[in-house]
Amino acid sequence: MSNARRQLLDLILDPDQAYDQPAAEIRALQLEAAQELFAQRREQIPLVAKRAEDAGISAIRSFDDLVPLLFAHTVYKSYPASFFEQGRWDRMLQWLNTLSVADVSGVDVAGVRNVDDWLERLWDAGHAVIATSGTTGKCSFLNHTMGDREMKARHARHTVAWPFARASSDRPVFWLGPIKGRQSSVEAAIANAKNWGRAGDTYALSDEPLLISELSEMAAMRNKMAKGSATPDEIAAFELKSLQKSQRMRAGLLKLTDRILERRHEPIFLTGLWSQHMMIIERARELGVGDGEFHPQSVISAGGGIKGVALPADYQQQVERFYGKVIRFAAYGMTEMAQTLPRCEAGRYHIAPGLIALPLDASGEKRVKPEDAGGQPIEARFAFLDLLYEGRWGGLITGDKVAIDFSERCACGRHGPTLLDTIGRYTRPGQDDHIGCAGTIDAYIRGAVNA
Repeated sequence: MSNARRQLLDLILDPDQAYDQPAAEIRALQLEAAQELFAQRREQIPLVAKRAEDAGISAIRSFDDLVPLLFAHTVYKSYPASFFEQGRWDRMLQWLNTLSVADVSGVDVAGVRNVDDWLERLWDAGHAVIATSGTTGKCSFLNHTMGDREMKARHARHTVAWPFARASSDRPVFWLGPIKGRQSSVEAAIANAKNWGRAGDTYALSDEPLLISELSEMAAMRNKMAKGSATPDEIAAFELKSLQKSQRMRAGLLKLTDRILERRHEPIFLTGLWSQHMMIIERARELGVGDGEFHPQSVISAGGGIKGVALPADYQQQVERFYGKVIRFAAYGMTEMAQTLPRCEAGRYHIAPGLIALPLDASGEKRVKPEDAGGQPIEARFAFLDLLYEGRWGGLITGDKVAIDFSERCACGRHGPTLLDTIGRYTRPGQDDHIGCAGTIDAYIRGAVNA
């Protein structure tokens, strides 16, 4: 890793310093690091070289030069659906090769039965590929080196619960989800258990591994049902399987809840969905546990999990009252981003020096320049270059609409840049996100895998 990249990434070892860096003071170092990374990746990833050639970019002299090199967020699920559906795991390797630093084409896929087998073969060969849940019908697959995983866990150690608490590996950890599998949320669970958990004192919702094949089958079936092409027998089998899984998960949550409540008077680390926290409250009431009985040094996070679930209008307030004066943390991130953004006391998300924020226009084709904003927050499509990755290119255009503030200081008193807590999406669920570069990138990848 180059010196400039290392300098920026190592700032996170002191997060109070890392998240108090004037943007103007690290701008030159970020530009140097971007150039060093680009010079490496254009020799290793043909798609980066192709994007540079098409845009006439031979070096990164300004942040504008990075924009044509960014990948659309859809690129990591740009494989032909037929490869996945027909079990063409050799062709899936060929596709993954177009987006990876290391050559994965030699991975043995003989006898692979499904996507979970395919992922395990990659891991056995040293390629830490993780998948997204594929709830929209198609999974993304992102390659990491084993070193990337360690660096991501290091980043999490210094940012999860910042600025309110620091990880100390001395408490029980409760994770209200699976903690086995090759999926992005599982990776976060493993990192938090390592960073916060006392040895032998981590508890998950289930011992069942999270299987990508199962998630994909469920997504495909939901799509068939939405299109009206599923048969009555298929629907009945799907509903029965979903009910059985739901019952197992509920039983697991009740068992885990009793353990959480037993440990409530000591500092714990607890992460779950809003709906799961409401179930914990329901069980607590049955056992006579009231509001505010948790240790004040407990670190607790809640989010998501409300789609299709009937919750009272004041569910967030109920959860806050129940846990009382504990340490609550939140962060902004995504599977494609190694360096998540923790939320400060003022409710803003702070950007680590090793993550170069690149606000773009709605089409994702032009950088919106901070100097043109007159000191006001910029409404933009969020894009970034994550300097951490060694396994792939870290430049991405997201589907998120954000307000990003490059002004001198956040309301918490620290220097910026920061994201306001107004993050939304450019499209509604089920809609395609139209990013200018997506079509040409997909066409290049199709040509590469069909050559």
